[in-house]
Amino acid sequence: MKNLTAALVAATLSFLNFPIQAQQSSLSGSSASMTQQHAHAVQAGYTFVRTSRGVNELVEAGELVRVSANQFVEIHNVSYPYARPAVKTLVERLGAQYFNACGEKLTVTSLTRPIERQPANAHSDSVHPTGMAVDLRIPSKQSCRNWLEKTLLSLEDNNILDVTRERNPPHYHVAVFPDHYVNYLAGESGQSREYTVRRGDTLSAVASRMDTTVAQLRAANGLRSDLINIGQKLVVPGSGGIASASGARVIATSSTSAPSAPQRTVMTELEHKVRPGETLWRIARSYRTSVEALRVQNGLRNDLLRVGQVLRVAMDES
Repeated sequence: MKNLTAALVAATLSFLNFPIQAQQSSLSGSSASMTQQHAHAVQAGYTFVRTSRGVNELVEAGELVRVSANQFVEIHNVSYPYARPAVKTLVERLGAQYFNACGEKLTVTSLTRPIERQPANAHSDSVHPTGMAVDLRIPSKQSCRNWLEKTLLSLEDNNILDVTRERNPPHYHVAVFPDHYVNYLAGESGQSREYTVRRGDTLSAVASRMDTTVAQLRAANGLRSDLINIGQKLVVPGSGGIASASGARVIATSSTSAPSAPQRTVMTELEHKVRPGETLWRIARSYRTSVEALRVQNGLRNDLLRVGQVLRVAMDES
């Protein structure tokens, strides 16, 4: 069985630079999705810990960090409350958003599990032993289930995680792709990100997927044409301007301005009233700004919003 699993992983990695969704996102799960999760863990070089001692060693090395309960998150009967740092960040952010939408805490039922403590029905490709998975309790309220499932599937659509609704016992199994999530957070805060070109990619497709433009990708990477190659690493500019491959910031300017004329930035401030189910991330995307910019503009310390709350949104019309 191990040889078969290794062969599947090798075959997957041979044509994938990053794990991608092979089919439309759903909660049903599949052998292909488990193989994808496992392949990502192998590609990232994560250790599949076998024993409790192995978990402690990864904690001491800083590869796993403690995930603690807070005003938005409940940790229920979790033997090993540790995870990859990116997983901890996702749980904390998702917890705050969930509390805002539903008025109750997000409940975590499992995090890292060493192989020797895996349940009898655990899949052989499970990534719980790597610390990149989290199990969430299924909410009893239909409205809360709808919100959580919609949000998780939205993140799955962005290749940030893979989610499955398990039946025995009932829970959401969420495998987080840490490197993808780090890039995603960088995009939210207006920082530059990195994208590795996959088979079948075009510059236009990459621009659409990463919420930028072909012109910005060309400027950020010094490209003279739209030609890109498999495995090529592209700098994806953040929302605050174009980050060049050399690290310099290139601010987009109007082509109608005279070369010697000083550039003017025209800002328009709008107001947005928070509606039920909205998150700071969704609002930022709808106005093509970043979560960090909204936090700064409104003096927010976290992602928690209240229904009816009015946010200031600064729009650049230069």
